Amino acid sequence: MDRPPLHTIAVVGLGTMGAGIADVLARAGREVVGIDISEAALAHATAAFEASTARAVRRERMTEDERREALARFRTSTELAAAAEADLVIEVVPEDYDTKCQVFAALDTVVKPDTILATGTNALSVTRLASDSDRPERVLGLHFFHPAPAMRLVEVVSSVLTSPEAVDAVTALARELGKEPVAVGDRPGFVADGLLFGYLNQAAAMYESRYASREDIDSAMRLGCGLPMGPLALLDLIGIDTARTVLDAMYADSHDRLHAPAPILRQLSDAGLTGQKAGRGFYTYEGPGSSVTVADAGTPDENAARTPGRPVASVGVVGSGTMAGGIAEVFAKAGYDTVLAARSDEKAETAKARIATSFERAVKKGRLTQEDAASALARITPAGSLDALSEVDLAVEAVAEDLAVKRELFTALDKVCKPGAVLATTTSSLPVVACARATSRPQDVIGMHFFNPAPAMKLVEVVRTVLTGDEAHTTVREVCAGVRKHPVDCGDRAGFIVNALLFPYLNNAVKMVEQHYASLDDIDSAMRLGGGYPMGPFELLDVVGLDVSLAIEQVLHREFRDPGLAPAPLLEHLVAAGCLGRKTGRGFREYARR
Repeated sequence: MDRPPLHTIAVVGLGTMGAGIADVLARAGREVVGIDISEAALAHATAAFEASTARAVRRERMTEDERREALARFRTSTELAAAAEADLVIEVVPEDYDTKCQVFAALDTVVKPDTILATGTNALSVTRLASDSDRPERVLGLHFFHPAPAMRLVEVVSSVLTSPEAVDAVTALARELGKEPVAVGDRPGFVADGLLFGYLNQAAAMYESRYASREDIDSAMRLGCGLPMGPLALLDLIGIDTARTVLDAMYADSHDRLHAPAPILRQLSDAGLTGQKAGRGFYTYEGPGSSVTVADAGTPDENAARTPGRPVASVGVVGSGTMAGGIAEVFAKAGYDTVLAARSDEKAETAKARIATSFERAVKKGRLTQEDAASALARITPAGSLDALSEVDLAVEAVAEDLAVKRELFTALDKVCKPGAVLATTTSSLPVVACARATSRPQDVIGMHFFNPAPAMKLVEVVRTVLTGDEAHTTVREVCAGVRKHPVDCGDRAGFIVNALLFPYLNNAVKMVEQHYASLDDIDSAMRLGGGYPMGPFELLDVVGLDVSLAIEQVLHREFRDPGLAPAPLLEHLVAAGCLGRKTGRGFREYARR
């Protein structure tokens, strides 16, 4: 016999998340009872619902009559007894086991025998809460994401005690709410937070080590990965104390050092600097609850004196592949005379022809005028020899990711390029200082890591070695501004900022599949819908190339020697089998061959 729909729903805990869930439910036609011990919380939730529905009317997303009906479906109480007739109770009280246990114990004495009890936890054991309940088969996790009205993902968490009927009922409810339910098992963080919080933790540790500034870490992940927020700003939004609780639970379960909360999370949390809700965390805000940042002691001084850079009028790009062509295109469009040097005249001419095709596409799309395209193309001089770089002010290499090849090239550039020319490598994973030591001018060697496709991606990681001089560093930053790219400063260590944070996250997603915790599709959906990622991890791995991804993860593992960074065996097996992603027609998924 089918269970009737979940019509009356109680939400226990009317903080930001609880109020958001109540809003979603009431708008969807459910009778909602909001319960909180705080009268102020009840008043705030009611006011927030009134305001959100008023905005919806102004934006013509609902009528005034629909608004009145929705408001009438929402009532509040300070007593748990108000949940007596609920078909489903969703608790969203603070992430404390004893508090949640007390709520569930009290609900056991109040609700109907067939009422489903759902916890909104993302860190505590659903199984433990269920086992302490008088009705363990009707206890499950129902994890919404913030802000609940906007985020489409809902994780439905089963314990070994949960009945399939209860899972089916809340899954159907999630779909009726316009959400995308993902079924997951009971472990801290579930899918989305299980991957997200490891990444956030590493970002906090990166900042704590003073490897890069908070602004550069956040800009790098927004511009390099297309994320809606940088990791440190996101930690402030989530709450640093909440992040610490989740990571503590994850580490207790996994014993993976990558999940051990970075000490700075404890320091900020213990000091009450928990993020936006406190008015200060990694950043400082206008006041508690504000999302508007204000300058503080850590804000970079844009007017600080810098060592002057060198003038750059001409640029040389070495290579004939996609990245080299894209970088040459960027410089030429920005007005720089550009020499594109390859191993032969033919390869150089072919690379220039590809750039011409790219310009033609830009003209057709209205992004570039015919005159500007012709002018930019005329500024590119193809050459089959490095000798053509003798007068350039900046030489940028974009050849194969092979240290021996790059070192040999830098030795040649050292002999060819004029004194004072800056020599830059676009490596994404190799030590820049090894390239510098292949020259007699290590002070003029720097990393200039563009992202693919170079014409579209705004980010450039400016990688300074211990030997790089101030003049060369300033020169490259000024050139980045000249080509309308956003430079972020970082030191010469494996992965720099973006890859050092991105690839452990991708590796952990592969481990989730290895452990049969969730499917490829569910993990990709969870990160797109719950984390705001433009692509799921397996979509991204197949686009990047599994061989490229494995190589970067191997470099990270060798550099940091952390067992948690060891490449997932499944990734190694797929690469060994020649399943490299879209370029071979098969990676984690299969693709039609072109």
